Amino acid sequence: MLFSSNSGGVAWLAVFLGNPGPRYAFTRHNAGFMAADAMAKAKGADINRARFRALTATVDVGGEKVMLMKPQTYMNLSGEAVSQAARFYKLDPSHVIVVSDEVSLPIGKLRVRAKGSAGGHNGLKSVITCLGTDQFPRIRIGVGAPPHPDYDMADWVLSSFKNQDAEEMAKAAERAAAAVECYIRSGPERTMNLFN
Repeated sequence: MLFSSNSGGVAWLAVFLGNPGPRYAFTRHNAGFMAADAMAKAKGADINRARFRALTATVDVGGEKVMLMKPQTYMNLSGEAVSQAARFYKLDPSHVIVVSDEVSLPIGKLRVRAKGSAGGHNGLKSVITCLGTDQFPRIRIGVGAPPHPDYDMADWVLSSFKNQDAEEMAKAAERAAAAVECYIRSGPERTMNLFN
């Protein structure tokens, strides 16, 4: 894919994974959506424009036009929205940052990577399949592991944060939003050093 050269385009896509609708609003699987809302708030934007099967907003980060995207396809089909937008703006996958939840990280911990596997995450699997590559940056937000090995993973990721965990996640969402901005301004090395 080539970079977009038209002035009306965007230079980066910041994709925040989650499930649409109030039922899922503060669940573990929606850590990405929480980060989207934190970034939109920091930028004085509303992610409410329907495009590419997603809700979007365009903001400025260090002089670059960045589209914030919350796919509305449900997690397992997130890649459909992402690939539509990436193709439309002719973006190289290295300019598509994906923010998602991660059960193998403690609550609130971030992991920034410039590329990598899906690690069992269905939203990331969908993005990798639809983009045809795993060579895109991602920021994973720790949501904690289930309390015991027999716990159903689907039930766990669709459970809500409570009390202290909810406070930790609000802070983590703000840090993840800051990490997206740092990645665009300063690149992967500095972002990994600051946020991992």
